[in-house]
Amino acid sequence: MAALIAVGQPEQLPFHANRAMDNGLTSPEASEVLTHDAFYSGCPGAISAVPVLRQVFENRKGIQVSAPQANITITPAGAGAAPAPAEYFTGSVHISGRYQAEAPARIGGATVSFSAGARTAWHTHPLGQTLFIVSGLGWVQKEGEPVQQVGPGDVVWIPPLIRHWHGASASESMSHFAVAEALDGSAVTWMEKVSDEDYGKGAAE
Repeated sequence: MAALIAVGQPEQLPFHANRAMDNGLTSPEASEVLTHDAFYSGCPGAISAVPVLRQVFENRKGIQVSAPQANITITPAGAGAAPAPAEYFTGSVHISGRYQAEAPARIGGATVSFSAGARTAWHTHPLGQTLFIVSGLGWVQKEGEPVQQVGPGDVVWIPPLIRHWHGASASESMSHFAVAEALDGSAVTWMEKVSDEDYGKGAAE
């Protein structure tokens, strides 16, 4: 804005002034640009910019630009701990620290703790899922492929619509932090439980 006024091109001010004010520049601050330009580059250029900038102010009356008022949210460790729904899990499983971001964000997650031998049912995610293994020894399986073993620090990416399950190994518990995005309000589609026979194949492998 200062450069346009200094070189005598105030007709280009509206576009740049509006963009600046969209990003937080106030009317008093915009007026100060004129004052500084008048001092450093001369009054004629600044005076010619006055009616242009005044029109910008008039056109913007009633328009208010403010920063979002949402707060940072901290969920304490273990908050809301509760048993996982029995229809979707086998064995002793607890979910804690559950969260769901507000729109337009669509990400949500929770910490899930599995006792030895516990696991999810078969399921898919419309936009995929990421698992961060916190502790213990776990198993993850995509349908039709061998069981894969995971441990602390491992990050597992499960692509969208891949039928799979995950849980603890047969001999050791496991905890992971799970993150997934929702599509049309849904982040997961649950299916039938993993049979003892299918789960037992993990130990064999």
